Amino acid sequence: MTSKKKSHTKTVPERECDTPRKPAYQTGKVDASIAPGKVMGLLSPQEVNTLLSDKSSPLYDLFRRCALAVLNSGSMEDNAARILAAHADFDIQVIQQSRGVKLAMRNAPITAFVDGEIIQGVREQLFSVLRDVVYLHSHLKSDPDVDLNTSEGITDVVFRILRHAKVLKTGIKNQLIICWGGHSITRNEYDYTKLVGYEMGLRGLNIGTGCGPGAMKGPMKGAAIGHAKQHIHFGRYIGLTEPDIIAAESPNPIVNELVILPDIEKRLESFVRMAHGIVVFPGGVGTAEEILYLLGILTHPKNKDLPFPLIFTAPQESQDYFNTIDTFIRQTLGPEVTKRYKIIIGNPAQVAIEMKHGVKTVLEHRRNLKDAYYFNWLLHIPYDFQMPFFPTHDAMNQLAITPDLDTHLLAANLRRAFSGIVSGNVKETGLKLIEQHGPYRIRGDKKLMRLLDELMKGFISQGRMKLGENDYHPCYVIE
Repeated sequence: MTSKKKSHTKTVPERECDTPRKPAYQTGKVDASIAPGKVMGLLSPQEVNTLLSDKSSPLYDLFRRCALAVLNSGSMEDNAARILAAHADFDIQVIQQSRGVKLAMRNAPITAFVDGEIIQGVREQLFSVLRDVVYLHSHLKSDPDVDLNTSEGITDVVFRILRHAKVLKTGIKNQLIICWGGHSITRNEYDYTKLVGYEMGLRGLNIGTGCGPGAMKGPMKGAAIGHAKQHIHFGRYIGLTEPDIIAAESPNPIVNELVILPDIEKRLESFVRMAHGIVVFPGGVGTAEEILYLLGILTHPKNKDLPFPLIFTAPQESQDYFNTIDTFIRQTLGPEVTKRYKIIIGNPAQVAIEMKHGVKTVLEHRRNLKDAYYFNWLLHIPYDFQMPFFPTHDAMNQLAITPDLDTHLLAANLRRAFSGIVSGNVKETGLKLIEQHGPYRIRGDKKLMRLLDELMKGFISQGRMKLGENDYHPCYVIE
């Protein structure tokens, strides 16, 4: 598939200040009690009791797993089950006080602390977790106005979650570029993401990612330097995640606005509703899932005239990656779809210039149609793209992947196939299903299955499936 296979056999060897902070004198775990930062409002005694009434409840388990992921920031492990097993003795409680709440932790990873004090960014992320878990359970689930049976109702829920997290900022200067890409990338690719982020930061653009390592961390780090040079003191580095992925992709420490969405579909919708443009870096199956999701939406007839800047970019030595993605898209969805994106290789400044120009077009379009700058209400997202997909073996086996489907529906089902593979690679629930029932079986049109198989083999040969795993064993069989 590529003559540069050897350049893709190693994932990011983190260096300098990318290295998880763990001096020799800091070993073991720590007990601590911390007060909230600026992100946490008040909780009622009933809300606290609901969260902690039963430590065996799914709600407490959700809170504990997400909190552990935040404390484990910088981990180079992407197997959720192994992370949880390594910290089986970790415990966290919400302590109700007259002046608010505190978090009491036992056996927390010591890398989240410096000189006995929790790192401020970690503190804020922890209380973001508490904020979102409580809101999703205590408010959305009990709100009679919540309607998850219609497309409009689901979009309303996404809007409410983002509004409650206070990440929807009015004003034309809050220009947000969402960056997608893999957590398992080469060092050169990682450095390239930083350069692109730096160029966008110099131009006053803010960054949102999936909040993990690799291509999710690099653009934020680069933008932070660009913002500092421009004396932009309130740069935004937004991380959007969801419960099943957060343990495998712990939030990186640069994220200063963290939001946990209920599932992958609402996370994806949050990305595209908030974005003024999207930059995609090299990645693996998760990145392919995001690309197919967005292209499926943009190819819907109702979105044909909607401006949406989309750029695929990589360093020169990784050009084959996007050549392969481009070929896959052309042969599965058709050449017309390729008009919705540009490919820019080895030119970080050009990526930033194109994005800045694209954002201007988007804002003018929204102003003319009286749409919000901070939330893309005009983007039509079909209900098929919003319904949560649970990748059981039966669901994966029954996916319709045939050329007779409308383009956006074929993209939706390919996206689901990729989502299942991501789950089988790194998510706790997917790992358990694979262990119990063996690999997923993906069936469909012979030509499409051949193209899918070639793409997956390319990801494997380039080391893009899992962090540091050179002997990858597929969690799927393509038939």
